[in-house]
Amino acid sequence: MSSAPLPSGPGSGPIPARAGIGLRFAHHRAVLDGRPGAAWFEVHAENYMGGGEAIRILDSVRRDYPVSLHGIGLSLGSAEGINALHLLRVKALAERVQPGLISEHLSWSASGGTYLADLLPLPMTEEALDIVCRNIDIAQSALGQRILIENPSSYLRFRHSILPEWEFLAAVAARTGCGILCDVNNIFVSASNHGWDALAYLDALPAGAIGEFHLAGHTARELEDGRVLRIDDHGSAVAEPVWELYEAALARFGARPTLIEWDNRIPEFAVLMGEAARAQTLLDRAEGARHADAA
Repeated sequence: MSSAPLPSGPGSGPIPARAGIGLRFAHHRAVLDGRPGAAWFEVHAENYMGGGEAIRILDSVRRDYPVSLHGIGLSLGSAEGINALHLLRVKALAERVQPGLISEHLSWSASGGTYLADLLPLPMTEEALDIVCRNIDIAQSALGQRILIENPSSYLRFRHSILPEWEFLAAVAARTGCGILCDVNNIFVSASNHGWDALAYLDALPAGAIGEFHLAGHTARELEDGRVLRIDDHGSAVAEPVWELYEAALARFGARPTLIEWDNRIPEFAVLMGEAARAQTLLDRAEGARHADAA
C-alpha cells in the first residue's frame, strides 16, 4: 500500500465519546458530497487494503472526520496464530489512516491457511484464553497501540466451556491491557439465546477497559419447538430492548464512543443519522446525569 500524508485538520483527533456511524460503500457518495454532521466513522479495515478508489475515498473522509478501524480478519482465537502478512497489512493501513481506535473480534476465522469468512465462536476455556492473549499481545506489539476486543454474538455454547463469557473478556483485558468494545446488541442477542442475565453481564465487565459501544439491529426467528433465536444480522434498526440495555451500559460505564452498525439491507444514510441522533441523546443525558451527581 502506498503511503499518504498524515491527516490534519478536523479528522486528526481521537474518537470522541459521541455517536458515530459505520461507513459502508453504499454511503461513500453521500458522505463525500454532503459532508454530513456525523461525529466520526468506523470502517472495516479489510475493505481498504487493496488500494485504488476505496482507500482514496477513505483518505478524503479521514481529513474531515475521526476514523476507527474495525478488523474482521485477524482471527485472534486461532491456535495456529495470526497470519503475519495480514497483520502487516493492518499495520500499513493504520499507519496511513492514523485511526483513533483499532478494534477486532473475540473469534477465530482461519484454519490451515484457509480463511473461512465468518466470525466463529471460541470455547471459553483456559487454553483458549491463553491463545487469545498470546495473539492479542502479538497484534498490539506490531501495531504499537492498544486495541479493543469485541464480545461476540452466539447461538450455541461449547459443552466444555468452563468460563462465563464476561469473565473470559475481563481476563483477556487484564492480561493483555487491551480494551473492550462492548457490543450491546451482541450481549442482548447472546443473553436471549442462552438465558443469561444481560445486566449481570454488563456489571461483570471492568469499567476501565470499556473503550467503545456498538449498537445494531438483529432478527428474531421462532424455531419449531417454540423457542426464539435471535440473530445478529445488522440489517435493521436498533431494537427497543437494546436501547434500554444501552442506557444501562451508559449508567454503568459512562459515555463512550458509540457506533451505529448497519451492514445488510442498508437504508438511506439519513436513517443511520437518525439512529446516531437517538444514541447521542442518550449519551448527552448520561453525561448530564454524571455532572449532576458530581455537583
